[in-house]
Amino acid sequence: MADRYIEVVEPEDNVATALRELEAGETVTVAVGDEERTIDLPEDVRFGHKIAIEDINDGETITKYGKSIGNATEDIPAGTWVHVHNVESNYGRGDLADEGQTAAVSE
Repeated sequence: MADRYIEVVEPEDNVATALRELEAGETVTVAVGDEERTIDLPEDVRFGHKIAIEDINDGETITKYGKSIGNATEDIPAGTWVHVHNVESNYGRGDLADEGQTAAVSE
């Protein structure tokens, strides 16, 4: 039976959201569309963060909500925490904006 605290929104997503704290060494079952996947977790994943539900290759698109949210910056094995350390976001990053861009956002 799928863990109801690990959410995959669209069947084409390659990440799920942890709706509880996940611990390294756990094996979880995730509902993906009409199927279930069993995934071993090599590391802790905090509440609200993403895990890969399949192997994702370096450069591959990260898909959540059926939409691209970024690209993998390294190979990400299934079960691995997916976050800024291994994904380059499609969305604007204020921490990388030059001073003019930052000023416009804060006005």
